[in-house]
Amino acid sequence: MDADRSAPTAGVPGSNLGWYLGVILRGWHEEVERAVEGVPHGTRGYQILSVVGHNSPPTQSGLAKHLQIDKTVMPYVIDALQDAGLVERRTDPKDRRVRRIVLTPHGERTLAELEAKVRAAEDAVFAGMPAQARQAFVEHAAQLAVSIHSAHPSIDPCIAVLDALVDPEPGAAKR
Repeated sequence: MDADRSAPTAGVPGSNLGWYLGVILRGWHEEVERAVEGVPHGTRGYQILSVVGHNSPPTQSGLAKHLQIDKTVMPYVIDALQDAGLVERRTDPKDRRVRRIVLTPHGERTLAELEAKVRAAEDAVFAGMPAQARQAFVEHAAQLAVSIHSAHPSIDPCIAVLDALVDPEPGAAKR
């Protein structure tokens, strides 16, 4: 028997790496968006909270560069997170022209809650897979992502995500 025919995806139209990654990304995005519902700017807002919560307070421009968010968009996202009481801008004591983004106590509690919800969402994405296969997948995906990003640091991962989530049917609503 041909090895390709015995694979679990044999006969699935369009089954190739791009299709696999698109299905995984859509599943992850749908689950995580539900998990972070109510956070300003959804997954993007959650990513900002996560970076701010697990690192030294970044500048707004440094945060935009790290997350590949357009620097003209970032102030609006930070404003929304600040209006929700999750972050605040603090003047850098070494340079009063610089503002650092920090979590508020409410932001810290919210981030802890969101991280638990995101872990549960990721568990749902991996439902039915053995734990060892999940761990191997995540480790290999991390290695590949770091390798690609190291070779091409200017690649914007947000563009790739948006491209994967856009419904290609004419007239279909964008997600």
